[in-house]
Amino acid sequence: MLRLILGALLSLLSCGPLLAEQCREALALGLDVSGSVDAGEYRMQLEGLAAALDNAQVREALFALPGAPVRLMVYEWSGPDDQRVLAPWSEIDSDAALAALQARLRGARRQAMDPSTAIAPALRFGATALAQQPECWRRVLDLSGDGRHNTGPVPRQQDLPGITVNGLVIARADRIAELSAYYRAHVLRGPDAFVESAFGFRDFEEAMVRKLLKELAILPLAGLEPPGPSRPLPQRGERLR
Repeated sequence: MLRLILGALLSLLSCGPLLAEQCREALALGLDVSGSVDAGEYRMQLEGLAAALDNAQVREALFALPGAPVRLMVYEWSGPDDQRVLAPWSEIDSDAALAALQARLRGARRQAMDPSTAIAPALRFGATALAQQPECWRRVLDLSGDGRHNTGPVPRQQDLPGITVNGLVIARADRIAELSAYYRAHVLRGPDAFVESAFGFRDFEEAMVRKLLKELAILPLAGLEPPGPSRPLPQRGERLR
């Protein structure tokens, strides 16, 4: 991920004014609303995501590179034909833009959907949405879920080139390890993909904060110089000086 972002930064910095038109990252967030998610848990997801976006560190990460803002969209998913956009793509370049997204989440009301858990169609839906943002330096799908796929195509069979898929699993403590392993084997895609864990829906907000901070991390830009014989590309974990 670091080399990808570094390469994009170097090419864009050479373009001068074009930097202001760029998108640093397109992040699609898919929320599980299958039959295992009750009405209270549904609200906890939406309120938890809205609150996570208002976390001070998350806000700092979102606004860290004003010339190349993050674009966000949020959708919910359950059965093979049940995916619904809650918040369409929006550029998070101001407090007002972030507040509008949070208001959409808090104002959403649940609709009747197939109660099954179709992860493959949920992945395909998110990937299709991300394909609408080809100019973004990085495209990430953030899929939350509280269970295994149980209907339709097998998730691992989905071809999702050019995007990273991270997972947020929601389960009791005695099921977290099992569900996390399932997501690693069948859901995650791309470089540096990872799975975050929430110990039940009451832990969703804190888990989402941890996840967003990882997904929105960028390289420091101060003093950035093109790599050369005397200045090689930074290795993983190395800070730019």
